[in-house]
Amino acid sequence: MKFIIFVIDGPGNLAVSEEMKQIDDFNESLQKNGNWVMAAGIAGPEAASVFDNRDERKLQSSGSFFKEGEHYSGFWIIDAPSRDIAEELASRGSLACNRKVELRPFL
Repeated sequence: MKFIIFVIDGPGNLAVSEEMKQIDDFNESLQKNGNWVMAAGIAGPEAASVFDNRDERKLQSSGSFFKEGEHYSGFWIIDAPSRDIAEELASRGSLACNRKVELRPFL
């Protein structure tokens, strides 16, 4: 089963070197244990664009759809044999990056 773990961040909350080391260690453990699919950091909400072309509206706006201070700053895509194991990995990811995370299964 594949899952995505979103990293939830706040404005100006850049990772410090110790957090980056912990993230690297977590990434290595995911790879070693066969849970790794991919991971990436993503640009902040100021770099986002929202498109709505339903019914050919051709609407585009700058910035994130979400207007609150918290935003996604990265993600892991993992492969786990069960929801329980995915939840354990999400908990470990939260500890590694020192941020809240959100876990969702792929459909």
